[in-house]
Amino acid sequence: MEDAVDALIVDLLEWIGPAPRPYSEVMEAWRTSCPRLPVWEEANARGFLARSHEAGRAALVSVTASGRDFLDAHRRQA
Repeated sequence: MEDAVDALIVDLLEWIGPAPRPYSEVMEAWRTSCPRLPVWEEANARGFLARSHEAGRAALVSVTASGRDFLDAHRRQA
């Protein structure tokens, strides 16, 4: 199952891309209640995502440096 989750994490990180996306948009597209494919939860646990919030603005999600490293490493393997 690890390979399937890793592949989906790559998809998530690529989807978020180089610029932050609104948290609500990310949750709508990627949150799941399936315990077998915990993509959002696993990406957070590995430190691949960061959430930020400024007063008066929507919360944002961005890819961390370690998330970019993971993405780069898995792109090379593909």
